[in-house]
Amino acid sequence: MTWNASEPYNELPKLPPRAEMETREVLKAAIEARAALASLNQAAVSIPNPTVLINSIPILEAQASSEIENIVTTTDELFRYAQDEAGASDPATREALRYRTALYEGFLSVMTRPLSVVLAQKICSIIKMHDMDVRRNPGTYIGNPITKEAIYTPPVGEAVIRDKLSNWEEFVHSDDDVDPLVKMAVAHYQFEAIHPFEDGNGRTGRVLNVLILVDAQLLTQPILYLSRYIILNKSAYYTLLQDVTANGSWTPWILFMLEGIRQTAIFTIQKISAIRELQNQFHEQIREVIKGGVNADLLAILFEQPYCRIANVIERCGVSRPTATGWLNALSDAGILLNMKRGRERLFVNTRFLDLLGRDEEITETVPAPTLF
Repeated sequence: MTWNASEPYNELPKLPPRAEMETREVLKAAIEARAALASLNQAAVSIPNPTVLINSIPILEAQASSEIENIVTTTDELFRYAQDEAGASDPATREALRYRTALYEGFLSVMTRPLSVVLAQKICSIIKMHDMDVRRNPGTYIGNPITKEAIYTPPVGEAVIRDKLSNWEEFVHSDDDVDPLVKMAVAHYQFEAIHPFEDGNGRTGRVLNVLILVDAQLLTQPILYLSRYIILNKSAYYTLLQDVTANGSWTPWILFMLEGIRQTAIFTIQKISAIRELQNQFHEQIREVIKGGVNADLLAILFEQPYCRIANVIERCGVSRPTATGWLNALSDAGILLNMKRGRERLFVNTRFLDLLGRDEEITETVPAPTLF
């Protein structure tokens, strides 16, 4: 059957693809991507307080993944309401924070049970904030909403969609010696092509990318900021997805995703290094400002929650309100934190950390990039 963009692609081939997945070029790229991932895991383990990464990198991922779907918010807004998702007045901020929540809930799930279609459904339900089931009604297409011209029309029919999702799950867990990174790239295409839900498929699929790597024990924490790479290469991302559908061009797509993993791992390693350096600077500055020694929990909370409340310090450090208030006021007076009011609440903001997280430095190459095309 010839593929037609305006007709439901019920003939979407099942996995594994008939084409060779692991060409020589793909295997070389997979080795480099795995080396970068291994270095990322090592860097994550070396940081004194891993909670800093778990609290921050998923928020950056949530922001970028949401922006791909034209749901735009700022790093500042996301961290301001990270502890109070419902308190955000901006719907885009709330939706991006739900992506963060879905990623973390998915991570906790795959630590105890295999990745599944049921988990994918749960992830989409968290993102959309209501129960999501597979599509039952026809009419879904990807294309121009004004002209109604379709670029791609996914399969229709609940039975058809469930059958293809079952095949997707079997492929993810198949014992076939295919490199897990290659498998992730193939599985991501297939999930997006099935397009099982009425909405939220792109974000759900990008959460699943990270979880597949965690499930394969290639990633120890959900800290791969892969959506940054996708949004920087958004046109190529959609073009290559479409080229798999139209022409069965698997190799360029797989290479694109492997390069994304490699670049993202390197970028995140550099971010971790910058965080450690800033933490060291804070340690020295706090020691100068607060007499009686640096409280390690105070340093930790200022990076775990860059919008810090007095109550956070009381709870984390086990000190009285006057002591917590005195510490935070002293750091604010010294220009280390920004003291701001939101309603009746006082927030002490680690602005340098927020600036560091929002900074989009160029990647310093540590291994040569594979040729994509």
